[in-house]
Amino acid sequence: MRRAARGIAHRAGGGGPRGTAALAVAFAACALIASGCGGGTRQDAREASGTFQLKVLRASFPSQQAVARPTKLELLVSNPGSRTVPNVAVTLDSLAYTEHFPELAANKRPIWAIERGPGAIASPPVESAEVSQPGSGQTAYVNTWALGPLAPGATQSFVWSVVPVKPGPHTVHFTVAAGLAGKAKAVADLGTGAPVQGSLAVTVAPAPATTHVDPNTGRVVVGAFPATP
Repeated sequence: MRRAARGIAHRAGGGGPRGTAALAVAFAACALIASGCGGGTRQDAREASGTFQLKVLRASFPSQQAVARPTKLELLVSNPGSRTVPNVAVTLDSLAYTEHFPELAANKRPIWAIERGPGAIASPPVESAEVSQPGSGQTAYVNTWALGPLAPGATQSFVWSVVPVKPGPHTVHFTVAAGLAGKAKAVADLGTGAPVQGSLAVTVAPAPATTHVDPNTGRVVVGAFPATP
């Protein structure tokens, strides 16, 4: 690289300030070329290869919901195997729908607004992008959250705090992975190799149910307040 740089500088004007400047530029160019020619590390270089058994112990999401009423989606994932899973991750499908109105800047619209994703919130809190909900489990992959290694016999809880914004019947599909780079495969059964996945059917009402506070107990009760005689 040094010989190449000196050759470039010589052609650019030899010695003196002009040649020195050309030499500096040449070294910088050569350094950029060297750094871009296979010098980086593969994204999956540190992910263990193999097949890992994972099991969803609980998949919880209220089947009856209402627009603007906060709720939670929870998946409890366990590792029944004898090896540590490199990075347990969950991908949620169908959190959004495609709108077909013409000339939209983006045709994806949320069915649920995610208030908080899985993982701990930084303490003290840090600034984040407006579109980035709290929770340390976010990844660079679309609709995928990861919470790190999962030891044999251990469980990990993925919890999303969401608010429904689109009424109607919806189905949320989820897939559990053993890593993000594809070298670690998650299966529900080592014999069949079936993927770890499932679905949750939900109906979202267009308006919250009418409720009132029971004056005798102080509890919130579904239904209109009884009319006084």
